[in-house]
Amino acid sequence: MHEPAVGPLSAICYPILAVVGTAANLVAVIILCRGQCGLSRCITCYLVAIAVSDFFVMIFAVILNRIIRLYCKYGLISTTPGCRFSTVLVYVTQDCSVWLTLAFIIDRFIAICCQSLKLRYCTEKSKSMVIGILCALSCIKNIPFYFIYQPLYMMDGVPWFCDIKSTFYTLPIWHAYDWLDHVLTQFLPFVLVLLLNALTVRYILMAIRARKRLLSMENGTDPVMVKRGKSIVLLFTISLSFSCLWVMYVGRFLYVRVTVKVYFTGLDGNDLQAIFQETTNMFQLLSSCNNVFIYAVSQHKFRKELQKVLTSHFNGIIGFIKR
Repeated sequence: MHEPAVGPLSAICYPILAVVGTAANLVAVIILCRGQCGLSRCITCYLVAIAVSDFFVMIFAVILNRIIRLYCKYGLISTTPGCRFSTVLVYVTQDCSVWLTLAFIIDRFIAICCQSLKLRYCTEKSKSMVIGILCALSCIKNIPFYFIYQPLYMMDGVPWFCDIKSTFYTLPIWHAYDWLDHVLTQFLPFVLVLLLNALTVRYILMAIRARKRLLSMENGTDPVMVKRGKSIVLLFTISLSFSCLWVMYVGRFLYVRVTVKVYFTGLDGNDLQAIFQETTNMFQLLSSCNNVFIYAVSQHKFRKELQKVLTSHFNGIIGFIKR
């Protein structure tokens, strides 16, 4: 959390990520709120919540914490209080994004594999409750991050930037909190995504075999499985994207812990460890802006709605220019 390193990777990629990510998530929210994508209200509720949390990840983690701190080094956001507060917001929004994605995967697992729980759990009321609880817990969990930083230096009586306190590395309570944070944000969601998808695939294969034997449809199509296909494809594409983009971030954490190295905090943007760290951070942030492209690829009705939104806005701009 020292002064941010300025390098070609950060200077070029983060502005592109910010523009694409904020626009993509706003478009996803608009389209999903219309309710014309052929998805159930429960699925739509989760997808809207994920899109909103991903939008705030773009605002706080990319625009405020990366771009503004790169190009406006001595603005309000770079003072120690501003740095502390923005850091907490980054952790809160990232936790919300991760756990809402995991909640959606758990919801689809229950809907597909646990019919006895489906009627009680897969309701709109329960979705709102789960989303609210996850957001509240994310806020509470990350409050301690505000207290681990101290000013990097003082200038004219104003504290600038954030430096991690030495007690963070020496007190056992901070060691425990650090491990808890990484387990809850990285390891547990990553493992649960892999486990739940493996169980879902196993259940689907067993169900297909059973229905073929029951209905003697070896050469035909099963309307029930066809109807489930939309949510199954959506589930697997979101899960695969989440796993692929977070695996480097988890790998870097393990590398740092096993080799007893430290996270990069210097100013040299050409350092190989700095490039590796920023690359893993970028992949992790990329997971918060690609869902709209997943929806467009996997959902035919979403593509049609996306085309309508883009066409209407384009025609509106052309009409305004003509007038």
